Amino acid sequence: MKNHSCVYTLFSLAVFLTSCGQNQKEVHNHRAKAETKDTVTSYGPNTMVRNIKQGRKGTILIAASRGGVLRYDGKSFTNLTSSKLGPRRFWDVLEDQRGNLWFTTTDSGVYQYVGKSVHQFTTRNGLASNGVGPIYEDKAGIIWFGTGGGVSRYDPRQRVGQSFRTFTTKDGLPNNDINTIMEDKTGKFWFGTRGYLSVYDGTTFTTLTNKDGKAFYNVWSIIEDRKSNVWFGGSIINARKGNVLFTEEGLWRYDGSTFTRVSKRGASFIIEDKKGNIWTTGSINPPNGKVWALSRYDQKSLYTKKPTVTEIMTIKGPGMLCGILEATDGRIWFGALGSESGVYRYDGKTITDFKRVAGQP
Repeated sequence: MKNHSCVYTLFSLAVFLTSCGQNQKEVHNHRAKAETKDTVTSYGPNTMVRNIKQGRKGTILIAASRGGVLRYDGKSFTNLTSSKLGPRRFWDVLEDQRGNLWFTTTDSGVYQYVGKSVHQFTTRNGLASNGVGPIYEDKAGIIWFGTGGGVSRYDPRQRVGQSFRTFTTKDGLPNNDINTIMEDKTGKFWFGTRGYLSVYDGTTFTTLTNKDGKAFYNVWSIIEDRKSNVWFGGSIINARKGNVLFTEEGLWRYDGSTFTRVSKRGASFIIEDKKGNIWTTGSINPPNGKVWALSRYDQKSLYTKKPTVTEIMTIKGPGMLCGILEATDGRIWFGALGSESGVYRYDGKTITDFKRVAGQP
């Protein structure tokens, strides 16, 4: 196979995230002025959209990197950050159980919106790194951040100064550069890293390996389906010759005892929809495939040797398709970067591109 250093164009972006964690800038906490007004438009971002999440009241939350964090209410897009925070590199967004909004950035730590007040958290507050990627809220309402310097968890029930706890390779993580976080139904936490796939049981970090004892590498997305199977996108290193890694990449499923390679297609983001179908974005032919696709794996064939895969949308590299969301109405939202940058929605028949077009007010 080809050089594994080229695994997904997506991985090169993580180098930037890591560098942000290693070359941290001390950023002071601040509150934005309450009188600043959000920008409202009828069109969506035309920059890279990394992640998309559902708000508590059915709104769509969009992390658009340099374009800011936007909220879509079904009629218009409101930029929640442009007037308050200025230019930042946003990566992920979350509305927590209390109704607070959280934004992660790859250059300025984390921002929390409580009402009209904006609070910034950085390494000075206990965050592992100011380069932050994924954000995740667990069942207890604790917020987890994946950074370029380890995993930081924020417990809002604790007093200031004791709210953050960080886990790094010193605690058993296989790698400090975190791609994704997921809590399963048993309360264990799964971490996909730039190194290996790891599970934390509250005491110990365990690196997962297949039956041949080979660890999974560069895991970007992890979900648990309704049958308690864990799905993730990653690779197994089969051999190394010098600096060249020979790998088996694709979409994997773990049933608690056995790992199954469901597809050789890349899976950088994964969701399960209400019907049990699995959706992914990723390269059709990794590691150096130049075509990326939003793919749907039919639930009726998921456990066959060759599942039925439908390509909903494809784009050519160097562009990529990124985060996926099934909204409460069943429509699928997904983001893109490159020449196709922006946010899209699929209703089962039609793909809507929300970018501003020439001549549109």
